[in-house]
Amino acid sequence: MPDRPEIVCICGSVRFADEMNAANRELTFAGVIVVAPGVFPSAGDREADASITDEQKTALGALHLRKIDLADRVLVVNPGGYIGESTSREIAYAQATGKPVSFTDSS
Repeated sequence: MPDRPEIVCICGSVRFADEMNAANRELTFAGVIVVAPGVFPSAGDREADASITDEQKTALGALHLRKIDLADRVLVVNPGGYIGESTSREIAYAQATGKPVSFTDSS
């Protein structure tokens, strides 16, 4: 193992929480330090999603950009090729800061 393990930031829609957790697990077992979204509203639970204010969503988005700053590279979890607005913004930010970006689904 190198002196410092690689750091990967996982990006993607929170609707893919299960897929992000699977990628996190796989990378972690491979010896990678993983940073990822920390808040996942329950699938189909509008009350849980409604409990996150617009201010909190903005703060979480800014925090995720800082996570990208910490990473050596970004892995976008995008089943079916789906990339939403927030993830597109994160990809653009990562590319602008010179971070390599890869995707779980290249379609």
